[in-house]
Order: sequence, then C-alpha cells, then structure tokens
Amino acid sequence: RPCSTPMELCSVASIISLRSLAIQRKYLPKLLGFTSSSLKKFCKDVHQPLTETIVGTSPELPQDILMDIFSTLEIPDLIRAGAVCPSWHSACTSLLSLGLYKLAQTPCLLYTSESAGDSSAYLYSLSEKRSYKLTLPEPPIRTRCFIGSSHGWLVTADERSEMHLLNPITSQQIALPSVITIEQVKPIFDEYNTLHKYELSWYTGMRVGNSSPSIFALDKLRDQLHYKAFVFPDASTGSYIVVLIHNPMHQLSFARIGDDKWTWLPPHEGYDDCTYKDGLLYAVTGTGELHAFDFSSGHAVTVEMIIRMRNMYDCGYMYIVQAPWGDLLLIWRMCEDHDLEPEPGAPVFWNTTRFKIYEFDPSGSKLKEINRLRDHLLFLGHNQSLCLSADEYPSLKANRAYFTDDSFLWTTGLKNNHRDMGILNLDDNSKEEFVFPQLCSNFPAPIWVTPDLRKMNAASRGD
Repeated sequence: RPCSTPMELCSVASIISLRSLAIQRKYLPKLLGFTSSSLKKFCKDVHQPLTETIVGTSPELPQDILMDIFSTLEIPDLIRAGAVCPSWHSACTSLLSLGLYKLAQTPCLLYTSESAGDSSAYLYSLSEKRSYKLTLPEPPIRTRCFIGSSHGWLVTADERSEMHLLNPITSQQIALPSVITIEQVKPIFDEYNTLHKYELSWYTGMRVGNSSPSIFALDKLRDQLHYKAFVFPDASTGSYIVVLIHNPMHQLSFARIGDDKWTWLPPHEGYDDCTYKDGLLYAVTGTGELHAFDFSSGHAVTVEMIIRMRNMYDCGYMYIVQAPWGDLLLIWRMCEDHDLEPEPGAPVFWNTTRFKIYEFDPSGSKLKEINRLRDHLLFLGHNQSLCLSADEYPSLKANRAYFTDDSFLWTTGLKNNHRDMGILNLDDNSKEEFVFPQLCSNFPAPIWVTPDLRKMNAASRGD
C-alpha cells in the first residue's frame, strides 16, 4: 500500500545513515535544498523523526533530476532519501522499477549477536564503521548456517539442513530444492512417515565410498554436508544458478531457480571456490587445479581442466576471483599460525598470515604470480570472492584483503571457536582487526554481503 506520511517510510529506513553520500556528497546539500546545519542534523541519528524543517526545505525538483541524483547513492542512503517526502519516495521507486539503479555497492559484514535476538542480524558498514539492525524472516537467522553470499543473496542452511536464499535488505526469501535431492543424501522416515533422519553416503565421482553410509539428525547433516554456496545470474537464460560445494570430498551440485532437485557435477572433487562468467563455471580445487564447466548448452554440462598449479601443501584455501581488467585471480590463503591438534584443554586455532596471488589470462592460458594489487582490493571468505577498485570504493583501502573465516572446521563441531577474520595489508602482511559496536557471535560465522535491492522471480527457470 502507498505510505501516507514520511514517518511511515522511516520504518524501512531505520537501518540507514546518510553519513556517506556516495560520489556527490560534496554537492548534494545544495542540490537537495539542505543547509549545512539541517543536513548535519538529518545525519546525526537515523532513528530521529524527519522534521518539518527538513522536509519543508526540499525544493520540488523534477523527477528525472531527482533520479539522476539518487542513482549516485548507495542503497542505505537511497532508502533514507526515499523516506524524506512523497516526491522523493516516488523518484526512488521509479529509479528501481525502471531498472536504472545500477550503482556498485560496498560490501558489508553480516553478523549476529545474542543481544539482538534470534530473528535479527547486524549489517556492519565499513565506510561508517557502524552497524544497522535487520529483522529477518523465519526461520530465526541465529539458528542458521551462512554457507554463501553472492549478488546480494545470502545462502543459509536451517535446522532441518534445508537451504534458502535470503536477501537481507528486502527480506525476500526463496526455498532451494530439498537437501534429499542431493545425490549422496537419502531421507529416513519414522513409523508415521515423517522425515526423521538423513543418510549420507561417502562416494564421489572419482571413488567408491569405503565406509557405510552415516546417519544424521535433521540439524546435524549440515555440519557435514554443506561447505560453500554461490548465486550466479545466468544472462543466457535470464535465470539464476545456485552452485553448492558439498561433502563428501567437496563435490559440486547445482540448481537453477525453480528447479525441484539438485544436479550433481561429477567426476571431480576437492573444490574450494567458484566463479561464473559467460556461461562457464570456473571451479578451483585445494590442490590448484582449475576446471571450467560449460553451461551454455543447457543441461548437458561439460567440464575441462584449464590449468594445474603446483600442489599447495600449507594449511589454507584456494579462491578464484574475477578481476576488473578481465583476468582471473587464483589466490592461496595461507594459515601458517595454527594449531589444529592442541594439547587437551587448549583451543584449536588458525590465523591467516598471508596470501599468494596468481594472475590467469583465460584466453592465453597464462599464469603468473603477482606481488601486490596496487589500487585494487579483495573480499574473501564464504562470500563470492571479489576484487574491487579502490578508486570506485573510496571508503576501502587499496592492496588489502578483507577476509572472514571459512575454515572447514567451523562446520564440523567448532562453531563457537574464534573467528579468523580481519584486513590484511598485502605489502607487509600486517593485520587490522574489526571492532564491532555489538558483541559479535561466532555462530553463524560472519559473512560479507553486497547489498542489492533487486528481487528475484522464484518461479523462473529461464530454460
């Protein structure tokens, strides 16, 4: 329904601040009719009512000019702008409905805190160094595992080990195909024909399982099965592809939005990370093999090995990242400071100490090690791996790796262990810690999310 007053619009905007008015911050006060003092007052507290003075001083600018201005704002500021008055709200709505809002967003860190309650999470803004509270749909967000995030979508596994896509900004939620449609998972029903437990078989596309299937309670399967998930727009079909790295042995399965089951991608195993480009799914293994899965011919997916790097024997993980200049980056995360078999009573720990970065040109199949990223930076973890330009994101630091914990151990019983995350300077490997306004819970593990206001057609298959 239409909102009749500016205060009604503020219910959506209560998570937002105008402290970083994107590219045009220097000029927006004059363009929007704010005096310096009124803008400062407006920015001071996101929970303060919008005063009649602020609303009254905004000129009746034409909608196309307002839309041009609002297109320079990141999502938090855009929502606040849309809450000022009905004409601004109309401009924001038109900007989104016409598909004209395409501004790249700064990643934020999504985390939970016991103090926020089971159904709420916090979104931490790197530019403002402050958090905003989000109330999210059922099942309670603090009971879920975060297994991935891509293009604004969070992928979660609930207490029945079932997966959902969740947009934390819009609260849109979409159920993914049931976990029992994954190749190695079978349901176990009780005497009343109610799903009771899961059976997980240990075979892969390269080897037969050497042990009998394992039986798991509904909430325990996710600790063994799920590792990392991705959501990729597929321009060739107009739909989305969800790719899941799962056990046994970090295999791949995928589903398009609207599918009723997961499709297994044998034979290879041992994958750490994926990215999707021009109909090709690139997947890198923990031993440095890069494979390309061709989705362009519909359901008949083919696979080709692109390169094989030297084996990586250190404790760590591989990532694959699309660089803005067109190449792929293969990144080895090294945890040289770790103790995975401590003395009785001592904690398990692992700390990232450095990253090795390799640049790969897919067209020429050339691979070279590079020492630094100069004016670019990385976001790594359980999110889709990102390489961004510091020039386009002035609140971020160049030649840094912003990383969160994605150790396999946090899904196998160490959920309340410490989290290996921070900002690593790629020049000298010095580390900067995150300081949160609230106490950050270790479970679910914090994850990078790139805010996005677009909605997805849950019934779309595109093929």
